[in-house]
Amino acid sequence: MFSMKDGIYRNTCPRNCYGTCGILSHVKNGRLIKVTGDPEHGYSKGSLCAKGYAFTQYVYSPERIKYPMVQCPRGSGKWKRISWEEAYTTISLKMIELNQRYGSNLASGYNKFSGNLGLLHYATEGMFNSIGPHTKPIGNPCALTGKLAMNRSFGESFSSVPEDMAGSKLIVLWGANPAVTNVHQMKFINEARQKGAHLVVIDPIFTQTAKKADLYIQIHPGTDRLLADGIAKLIIEKQEHSLEFLEEQTTGWPEYKHYLENQMTIKEVCKQTGIELEALIELSELYGRIKPVSTWAGLGVQRNSLGSDSISAINSLAAVTGNLFIPNGGLYFMHFDVDDFPCALKNHKGPLHPTISEPREVDISDFASNALQLTEPPLKFLWIASRNITQDHNLKAWSDLFQELELIVTVDLYMTKTAEKSDIVLPAATHFEEEDLNVGYWHYWLSINQKAIPPYYEAKSDLQIARELTTKLNELSPGFSNFPATKEPIDWIKGELTPEIMDLYALNSYKDLLQRPYQKNIEKNFSTKRKNFHLFAANGKKNQMRERQAEPNGYQLITPQALLKIHSQYEALTWLHGRQDESYIELSAEAAQRNDINDQEKIAVFNDQGQIIGVAKINSHLPKNIILAHQAGNNPINQLIIQQNKKDDVSTYFYDSIVYIRKWSEANV
Repeated sequence: MFSMKDGIYRNTCPRNCYGTCGILSHVKNGRLIKVTGDPEHGYSKGSLCAKGYAFTQYVYSPERIKYPMVQCPRGSGKWKRISWEEAYTTISLKMIELNQRYGSNLASGYNKFSGNLGLLHYATEGMFNSIGPHTKPIGNPCALTGKLAMNRSFGESFSSVPEDMAGSKLIVLWGANPAVTNVHQMKFINEARQKGAHLVVIDPIFTQTAKKADLYIQIHPGTDRLLADGIAKLIIEKQEHSLEFLEEQTTGWPEYKHYLENQMTIKEVCKQTGIELEALIELSELYGRIKPVSTWAGLGVQRNSLGSDSISAINSLAAVTGNLFIPNGGLYFMHFDVDDFPCALKNHKGPLHPTISEPREVDISDFASNALQLTEPPLKFLWIASRNITQDHNLKAWSDLFQELELIVTVDLYMTKTAEKSDIVLPAATHFEEEDLNVGYWHYWLSINQKAIPPYYEAKSDLQIARELTTKLNELSPGFSNFPATKEPIDWIKGELTPEIMDLYALNSYKDLLQRPYQKNIEKNFSTKRKNFHLFAANGKKNQMRERQAEPNGYQLITPQALLKIHSQYEALTWLHGRQDESYIELSAEAAQRNDINDQEKIAVFNDQGQIIGVAKINSHLPKNIILAHQAGNNPINQLIIQQNKKDDVSTYFYDSIVYIRKWSEANV
């Protein structure tokens, strides 16, 4: 299967991105010379984004980590090349010693998230499961709030087929900016518009997508629930709602209707959302008279403490208009179809412990703070993979945690901020250098990832590292791990393609995927989801924004993704970015005037978490109370973000932080 011959191979972009794009990799003399989009992929349809076309530089960048390295002392920048054997021995001896010291492996743990979403990258989870109870992260810092809201509405995960948006007559993007974060979806949106569809964008920020809209609604952050409920109220008053559907296929209709009629007013909606009555009426008329309608609740909507209710209210609005299940209508967030698969590495069962039945779980959305509270035993060894902690919040807690750890190992392709703080760094393989299986969370296509080229220097896949490290552990301490180290990648791939999965994707063999990606049987998938939809009534909840405990001069910090990066990924590529790392801080003309700041002037953005120095960029479309800064960079903006009073089972409220601004001067350093 993986002959490593010259030719064209099928790969899949495994990034934490809506696209999960099909790639054709052109290899000559064992070297990747070009990448193109796979025309057989029914979603990306033969095209890639700029980041995808830059993969040849990504693979062969001189800044990639070539060998295992050890840093002594930690944080000194004094790195020494070591062999894989030395690295495995050092790590194994520490894990074994901690087990002997504490009587279990709870002092050993990992932190892994979104660097590579391929199914075989669950090897990290499998490796730690194989040693029995340990310390593991749970949750999803980016999307858990929205996922739970979708589950509350549908009883399970749900998101419509993105290609079907091309047949919609009205597309409403709610906190979504696909022109930057989901460029392939724009072709389906543009196709619909060419047929006469209306495009509405609702967002506090006048985004690149908003510039293309027929109607742009600039909403106050955190008031999306009120707007959705206000539109629904007007639609019901005009009797343009889908009464038969609401009475026969939903639960909670009487309570929802009573709530809209008696516990909220349109005047209050306009006051809290900042939207004029005329715009609210126009939105309700569009929703009320047009079918089919596609409604997309973006990830930005649920990045504040009011996000769960907002997603639920947007879902209910789509139900009121009767657009949930009609052709070319629908509701979009993201789906979690990876859960259809066995995920055998993730769910690998390790050896039993005589007194500890399960791994110790730590909420990933505030991992460092929670890990610092662990006792009996404390966390002493941390393995970091597919993760750069600069994408997290509360970075002060991470600094404190690192001081408590006895060994930090980071597996990565580049010397990230996290790698710089580690004791041992192991070079990771790119997706062109390993085998994998990929399923997206936006579209419904399954694709294989072939090994197209030899590893870059001594880089290894997460699976290969797991196989070799567990072998060393058992060599030094027989029976320490039960990881099936002899299984090859293709064995794991075949294991994921159960008879149920094969039927769902109309596959006869894994070899079918070598010819093209396959789409899930959508009708079979959705037929089980068309049960009673639960309408959300915010009974007893205040119709206002959460009061922010901030000084009068405070600004709400919004930190979206940039077009040519995903968090810190790709920032080292000169094809995409210049060498100068000037972080732009966008502010309104009013905020600039108030603080005597000129365009292109160096400024400081700060709060009690720290300070960021950047270049002011006056944005005439930005609301006066918002500061906008994109993620990543040498001085990551996330160090100013901390989540207070976190509820259980939610993602991180990245957009709830308050910052202040001032002219930069040496005196402030």
